[in-house]
Amino acid sequence: MQQQPMQQGQRYDAVMAGGGLAGLSLALALRQGLGESARLAVADPAFAAPVSSPPASTDLRASAIAAGARRLFEALGVWERVEAEAQPILAMEITDSKLGDAARPVFLSFDGEVEPGEPFAHMVPNAVLQDAMTELARTRGIDLLPTRIAGFTSGPARTALRFANALAHGAEASASLLAACDGGRSKLRALAGIGVTGWPYEQSAIVMTVGHERAHGGKAIEHFLPAGPFAMLPLTGNRCSIVWTEESGVAARLLALPRVLLQDELEQRFGLGLGDITILDAPKAFPLGFQMARSFVGERLALVGDAAHTIHPIAGQGINMGLRDVAALAEAVTDAARLGLDIGGPDVLERYQRWRRFDTLAMGAATDGLNRLFGMRSDAVRLVRDVGLGLVERMPALKGFFIRDAAGISGKSPRLLRGEAL
Repeated sequence: MQQQPMQQGQRYDAVMAGGGLAGLSLALALRQGLGESARLAVADPAFAAPVSSPPASTDLRASAIAAGARRLFEALGVWERVEAEAQPILAMEITDSKLGDAARPVFLSFDGEVEPGEPFAHMVPNAVLQDAMTELARTRGIDLLPTRIAGFTSGPARTALRFANALAHGAEASASLLAACDGGRSKLRALAGIGVTGWPYEQSAIVMTVGHERAHGGKAIEHFLPAGPFAMLPLTGNRCSIVWTEESGVAARLLALPRVLLQDELEQRFGLGLGDITILDAPKAFPLGFQMARSFVGERLALVGDAAHTIHPIAGQGINMGLRDVAALAEAVTDAARLGLDIGGPDVLERYQRWRRFDTLAMGAATDGLNRLFGMRSDAVRLVRDVGLGLVERMPALKGFFIRDAAGISGKSPRLLRGEAL
């Protein structure tokens, strides 16, 4: 991977701290909105890794890219690079049962289109997205700095940045705007003194890829089991991405089992609908929790993606919420630049925060509530929620609203989520 030299006193228009999907997406969006003359950088120690055969990313997860996020990727030139590995979700079924139940009746189902010929989501391996965006950022003249930001000092006109990597020899830079895209444990958020509200769920998501005998037909299935949701998400070929929620202690014990015993546990949840199954990679567990930053902005600082919010994966909205952040911030910055305004000024950042905070709080509350509701093991509660699911199933207009909202294309969406260039 090509590294960019860091120069003492380099002046950037915007620097993204964190080279994951949020940081790279934001850099590409700002390149489109601000033009070729803008100086942009993404700082991440991972960029120091040597060139290897693709995919260079080691992320084994796959993400459900909602229709709005897909439009963003299409507008930025990313989608054409990943489309061959993107599996459209053509239908979704939701069940509510106990693990030992002989049958799993479908209480809620969704057709897979938000517009004619446009699926509401695609499943794309994270590594494919990561590598495609890294290469595209390099070709578009975005500096990929193999370091992290160790500190910053915000001033009235610019933010001074201090890099940590020894390769930089203490190099410093400055930026009009600093975007913290450095994840749920954001160091920049902590350095800015921005607190968080949240709690752990005492649950972990076991993630793996499985192969199966029969074609999935593009159907996603989410079984709501007492321990948490078990999602089967279609990938290209006869493969599915599994997101299997369990109590954290149980998840650790499951991953410690010999592969043959783990597969037995998996088959109890996966069922026989797709024939024999095979685990194709090394399963991993990720702890789950809810977290919301008390402010999405600071002085010349914007929190983006997991640095601003982490939610339960029960609705598959984590990455999509981050990409909605990207679209909103890029539009606010681009509009300000075209008016000759300071792109890191308080008015620009407050516009971003107003645009994103309510939507994020609403989605966080919804996923938290769903997780708690489906985690209740009372038969009476189960009956009530199944009646509720059945009512939604019989109301096509309401289902259509839910689909469009989850796809990120309801209400006043940013231009990129509508597929429009900045």
